[in-house]
Amino acid sequence: MKNIKFRLILMNFFQFAVWGAYLTCMGNYLGRVGMGDLIPWFYAIQGIVSVFMPALMGIVADKFVQPQRLLGFCHLVAGLFMGLCWFMGMQSAQPNPTLFITLYTVSVAFYMPTIALSNTVAFRILTDAGMDTVKDFPPIRVFGTVGFIATMWFVNCAYMADGRFGFMLGGENTFQYSHWQFFVSGLLGIFLFVYSLTLPKCCLVKGKESGSMVDVLGLRAFSLFKERQFAVFFIFSMLLGMCLQVTNGYAGPYISHFQSVPEFVDAFGARNPTLLTSLSQISEALCILLIPFFLRKFGIKIVMFISMMAWMLRFGGLGLGNPGNGLWLFIISMIVYGVAFDFFNVSGALFIDKSADKSIQGSAQGLFMLMTNGLGATIGTLSAGWVINHFCHWENGFLIGNTAGAWQTTWFIFSGFALLVGVLFLILFKQEHKPGK
Repeated sequence: MKNIKFRLILMNFFQFAVWGAYLTCMGNYLGRVGMGDLIPWFYAIQGIVSVFMPALMGIVADKFVQPQRLLGFCHLVAGLFMGLCWFMGMQSAQPNPTLFITLYTVSVAFYMPTIALSNTVAFRILTDAGMDTVKDFPPIRVFGTVGFIATMWFVNCAYMADGRFGFMLGGENTFQYSHWQFFVSGLLGIFLFVYSLTLPKCCLVKGKESGSMVDVLGLRAFSLFKERQFAVFFIFSMLLGMCLQVTNGYAGPYISHFQSVPEFVDAFGARNPTLLTSLSQISEALCILLIPFFLRKFGIKIVMFISMMAWMLRFGGLGLGNPGNGLWLFIISMIVYGVAFDFFNVSGALFIDKSADKSIQGSAQGLFMLMTNGLGATIGTLSAGWVINHFCHWENGFLIGNTAGAWQTTWFIFSGFALLVGVLFLILFKQEHKPGK
């Protein structure tokens, strides 16, 4: 039993280490190579491919291929194409945007399904071992966040200059500003492909088959929309998903831009945006452990509402803070991220695992990804990009506000949106919950 948990811990560690290498610092690199205006599209692509790829791979995992093998295949393709992005960055200080974004698109198209697939693999292995997923999964999943943090710290401090590799804090040559972040991600993805081949076998689930095309394609997961509770849950998951990639795409460039302000040019936070942002993931790692208690005590409705209020504070803290005397507000914003993300993503996956029919588990998890990281993140990222590009512009590698207080205005807009979504969810989502269940 301990061996199974340890193997799933390693899977989760590398699953999110792959993502942590570039997700929060990619914007800094893109701004420096002339692709700053394309940042919304780079993050929206993750959402666009999540509209169909997680659901498609979930169907395959339910019906045709053992999910742990499909997980490995997806990581192999994603890792190879991420490596090609690194190679382009090696060849040119200003890579061809069309080719670069094409290679990146293929990579994330195969990475995004692995988030839901890794959940499916973990849930099935734990269930086959007679364990309780609500109790046993969060302590395993927390190591995914540890992996994310590990690669964030690595790319924040690692550098390559004149053929020499080393570590430093806040240097312009660190991986967080360069194409080397993609090399780290690609290498870890290929390693995870190899590791997935060693995971325990996950048998395909035999459900209530009718032989119809709907059943063969695994589209029965969409029948969950017929139930009011699921329909409201998925719709608000989409709305909350609009918040997911906003800070991933723009917190780094926002914090970095303080280097262009004389008052903050040497501030530690301004020069180490990836390291500062990693406080969010540290909080996430700790908050995952709170999920079993909160779900049993309050149920999914209150847990989701708490997440929405945390998103409001997340954006508000960024708008009110700065790397100097307002650093404490930045830190609060980073801390509440753990609640904002975990009480939504991890709790939502557990809610589906407990509520959806076992024969459509992979498809249902893929549908959750479609609504959150797919439709929600796509609409949210493009909308956020439009707002920020309206109020800000790139200048000398920094994303600068067009007027005094412009950056703050953007964060307050996002904060108000999260508040509105939270209030509506509290009113419209109905759930009968008995504490302890």
